Amino acid sequence: MPSVYDLAPEAPVVPVVVIEDAADAVPLARALVAGGLPAIEVTLRTPAALDAVRAIAAEVPDAVVGAGTVISAAGVADAVAAGARFLVSPGWTDGLLDAMRASGVPFLPGVSTTSEVVALLERGVRDMKFFPAEPAGGVPYLRSLAGPLPQARFCPTGGISLASAPSYLALPNVGCVGGTWMLPGDALAARDWARVESLAREAAALSRGPQGAPA
Repeated sequence: MPSVYDLAPEAPVVPVVVIEDAADAVPLARALVAGGLPAIEVTLRTPAALDAVRAIAAEVPDAVVGAGTVISAAGVADAVAAGARFLVSPGWTDGLLDAMRASGVPFLPGVSTTSEVVALLERGVRDMKFFPAEPAGGVPYLRSLAGPLPQARFCPTGGISLASAPSYLALPNVGCVGGTWMLPGDALAARDWARVESLAREAAALSRGPQGAPA
């Protein structure tokens, strides 16, 4: 199975999207893709989420749409049926991990402690989401994990900004970061897709450190 990082290898940032109105999904996705961020995580936090995934998968062929906030086997099945090409969870259990592994698409189970990282490595999982990144220790915490657990690779999400993203991307154990800063609430409310595209382009211009690039 390919890694999540293989799906959009040139994109250092994954936008984390909460969609309230499925009608916004396609123009929003097109703006992000035009700005250079094709990997889009649509969180399963709203009634419109699965319809949004379905619409992006059908109408924005250059997007790599995934589902986030996946917390159950049913959520895994629904997301994949809607067209999600990757899955992201805020945490994990054995049952959820089994469902994500059986789905056939790449996935990032969420961790916030060293024990969770070791448990996933024990199960053969190397690619993980670090969440919530800033409250859980941020750059210093991930840097400290790189020594004893170099085989683990992370997509930190939670509280990351344009200003802090470069520090994460410079770490040897970070493959990408997730964020919402290119999706400000006022721009979404105004359906200002040109502004979203501009902010996405700014985020896409960030670069990974040489060791943090996908293997």
